[in-house]
Amino acid sequence: MRTLFIDIDTLRPDHMGCYGYDRNTTPNIDQISKEGIRFNNYYCSDAPCLPSRASLISGMFGIRNGAVGHGGTAADRRLSAKDRDFQDYIDQGCLHNIFRKAGCYTASISTFPERHSSWWFNAGLNETHNVGGCGGESGEKVLPVALDWLDNKGQDDNWYLHVHLWDPHTPYRAPESFGDPFENEPLTTWIDQEVFDEHLKHVGPHCINEINMYNSNPNPNLPRHLAKGENLEDLKKIMDGYDTGIRYADYLVGQIFDRLKQLGIYDDVAIIISSDHGENMGELGLYAEHATADQPTCNIPFIMKWPGAVEGHVDNEFHYSLDLLPTLSDLLKVDKKSHWDGLSYSETVMEGADQGRDSLVISQMAHVCQRSARFDDWLYIRTYHDGFHLFDDEMLFNLKDDKYEQNNLCEKHQDLCAKGAKIILDWQDEQMKKSSSNIDPLWTVMKEGGPSHTLGHLDNYLIRLENTGRSEGAKKLREKYKPEA
Repeated sequence: MRTLFIDIDTLRPDHMGCYGYDRNTTPNIDQISKEGIRFNNYYCSDAPCLPSRASLISGMFGIRNGAVGHGGTAADRRLSAKDRDFQDYIDQGCLHNIFRKAGCYTASISTFPERHSSWWFNAGLNETHNVGGCGGESGEKVLPVALDWLDNKGQDDNWYLHVHLWDPHTPYRAPESFGDPFENEPLTTWIDQEVFDEHLKHVGPHCINEINMYNSNPNPNLPRHLAKGENLEDLKKIMDGYDTGIRYADYLVGQIFDRLKQLGIYDDVAIIISSDHGENMGELGLYAEHATADQPTCNIPFIMKWPGAVEGHVDNEFHYSLDLLPTLSDLLKVDKKSHWDGLSYSETVMEGADQGRDSLVISQMAHVCQRSARFDDWLYIRTYHDGFHLFDDEMLFNLKDDKYEQNNLCEKHQDLCAKGAKIILDWQDEQMKKSSSNIDPLWTVMKEGGPSHTLGHLDNYLIRLENTGRSEGAKKLREKYKPEA
């Protein structure tokens, strides 16, 4: 069994051709979608980067594995305490180890473990490659390593290779030599002048006035990444920067697929393509960041081409990325682990059967503290810390009619808010009963001062708001976070 896992950071599905995007961003990935299965309602349980991969690799929700943020206590996976044997049972049952238990030689090309000090990611790997950019590199550093690996080991039997590309991740950094593939293409977007004018009034990090997070200082070394947007022409440049990152990643992936064909093994290789999270592109007033527990951040692409499986199939059921572990366990005939939270969809892969969930709970605790329920056409969001965006404590969106989350329907549909809140509460109760700790890490983040990306920034940001014509927003933030001042 040969398996290639293409892990493209910050890849939003509705910016991909196979998911209906009108720009030609992913021609090579689109072909894999035609040959395999495309999942439309696939979500990371915990966003963004570190928490998402912690849940994917461990097969456990962040509420149980403990890694839910980007800093502080809750950025580290919990120790297994008394349940730990000579080797940690979580690492023994992790994603990469599933392939080793199936008799595969395992390798990864990724700078993620060093970027986030998340060395548990390497558990189960025979071989790791770190090109040294700590997540700031572009894919031209990764591609030669991947091609060389395939040239040396690709024709061997029984291997698993994980290839990680950061190019769509902010700041947008595709090489200048790649050009501007969308420079002369119009941008079809839901953001018109009226919406954009409202976004100019928005407060909070990564809004259109502070795409860098808390400032708008341009970096001459990153010409594709605008530090702020002042008009619709700037908006196009922002979107072009993101889409070019996607197109460049697809260009690199295409060369990997070509090498598989040159080696004569393409038809025998299982190919998995996914991401850790998506990207806010105007939703809830945020740009070029993955900072909320909502549709643009937590809905991720998942495409699988598996030898002997169904082809050209589209699945619309609800799934978590952590459902991959039990699915692979079935497909590779490896014993499942009792601590996993995932549900297998192997019959979907092999037969096209429906094997989804009725609802999902998705979380974000690095930029904001939010838990959300995804059910039917609805997204219900509970906000515990708004990341200085002044979000309502409760938000409800009909994603069928309002894909870009512009109309909060909480007051109109209190019954659906109650349903969403119950989904979250029931899920929390279930997970805490299984947890080795009596502490929900959401409250660890809150007790340590809030999301790590907000710590120490408020005072200077209030001054910036007042100096940039948003004193009313500064006043509201001060009343909320500094009532004693």
